[in-house]
Amino acid sequence: MEYKMRIEKGSIVLPLPTEDIVSNEENMWGIKLPTKYKALLIENNGGIPIEKSFVANNHSYAIDRFLCVLEDTEGNDLGEYDIDVTLTRIEERLTDNEDLVGVGLLPIAILFAGDYLCLDYRESKDTPKLCVWNHEESGELDPVVYFAASSFEDFIDSLE
Repeated sequence: MEYKMRIEKGSIVLPLPTEDIVSNEENMWGIKLPTKYKALLIENNGGIPIEKSFVANNHSYAIDRFLCVLEDTEGNDLGEYDIDVTLTRIEERLTDNEDLVGVGLLPIAILFAGDYLCLDYRESKDTPKLCVWNHEESGELDPVVYFAASSFEDFIDSLE
């Protein structure tokens, strides 16, 4: 899969997930990942992008690292960057509907200063937008997000 993103050498979280592992996660989350994001996971799991800056809500953000998918998080030094581990830590702050099955906001990257870049499935389970989840302004069952891009492809094109 060809996409316009360069990843810092040595930053990929191993082992790389297989298509089956990523598909199992999609089923568990109740969503379909964008094709190019899925390719990013399978080829560059949890990597640090070289072009990492973007603007949302008239504010400049920087990606620290994309989150990863791991089968064994406890046996991996970078297990804290696993998407499921991140969801467990902050999921009460990512939804305004405690009865929601699956995810409405899926964190995919940690940003400088503790915010997250998320795929936003609240309007569509098939075509997520991208948003910045603000950790300081969000409360339990009260997520505060800022629009970042209409699609994962548009987001990748906006990185500097």
